Amino acid sequence: MALILTFLGKGGTGRTTVAIAAAKQLSSYGQRVLLVGQDSGPALAMLLGATVGSNPQEIGANLTVVQLQSTVLLEHGWEEVKKLEAQYLRTPTLKNVFGQELGILPGMDSALALNAIREYDKSGKYDVIIYDGRGDQTTLRMLGMPEILSWYIRRFRQVFTDSDVGKAISPFIQPVTSAILNVSWSADNFAQQPTDQANQLLDQGKAAIADPHRVASYLVTNGDAAAIATAKYLWGSAQQVGLTVRSVILNQIPLTTGLAAQFEPLEVKALPRLSSTDDWQSLIDALPNFTKVSRSPRPITINIPERQVRLFLPGFDKKQVKLTQYGPEVTIDAGDQRRNIILPPQLSGQPVKGAKFQDGYLTISF
Repeated sequence: MALILTFLGKGGTGRTTVAIAAAKQLSSYGQRVLLVGQDSGPALAMLLGATVGSNPQEIGANLTVVQLQSTVLLEHGWEEVKKLEAQYLRTPTLKNVFGQELGILPGMDSALALNAIREYDKSGKYDVIIYDGRGDQTTLRMLGMPEILSWYIRRFRQVFTDSDVGKAISPFIQPVTSAILNVSWSADNFAQQPTDQANQLLDQGKAAIADPHRVASYLVTNGDAAAIATAKYLWGSAQQVGLTVRSVILNQIPLTTGLAAQFEPLEVKALPRLSSTDDWQSLIDALPNFTKVSRSPRPITINIPERQVRLFLPGFDKKQVKLTQYGPEVTIDAGDQRRNIILPPQLSGQPVKGAKFQDGYLTISF
């Protein structure tokens, strides 16, 4: 399994430059690095001084680069869908629909990119995968996709099972699935069986995002006030999807006491200006050690003896945080991110007795 790194920050702060420098640093340590570019524009190739395509290609010792193209990824994904249909259905209906004719719908890019990263990780060819995406809420929603999709499956499967429609068709499930799908599903396992594989993948994704040794991010900002505010906002938003933010990288500006205080307790590193694409060493030398797991605050801690759940939500004020409870789960809105917290059995179903937001922490008592 590879270490997956990404960089968050406002556009124009130099995230791609930092991603390339990180890839060069780690590859010089002997790590097998894959640099994944999401933007299909020419910037990545120009900075690298190399041709970049939709297939991974080695451009240096231990350094491979790929530029994601959603149309290519969609074609590959569609062929996999057709294989699954052929596996479960006697008479596949999608065999005459070809991936080369499918268009890209809004939101597809993120799902396709996440699956591509998963496949590169699964290949075992790389020690580190650096994802140079949009670095904003789009990247965070992409990384939070396993958590959100698993909630939808869990929630709506139960809604369907309890609905009048679900109860009405239950007597017909076994004969229909036996005749069409070559399996024998009952009403009890109909909703579960088709989603077992998907749930397994989603569980793996959630576990990876929650593990700072597997997936981590870094904030990138410059001296612009809007860029600093955006970095702080993305810090809190990353916590909402369970993504660890290790430290802050100040690009092209010196570190001051005031800036360091705004991002406490994160480590802050200042980078010099890249003088030319032929001289990366000064930039590489100033980077943090990406192989080191910093002591950054955990996104969530659950204290069963004290009957408390504590979330770290930096960059937000009290008015931006909303708490609601529906059944056994608690929902937290912060900024434009929503998180559903599955409580442990000892707290599940217990009503919220109180909540306090102070110093960036939301403490919920049961």
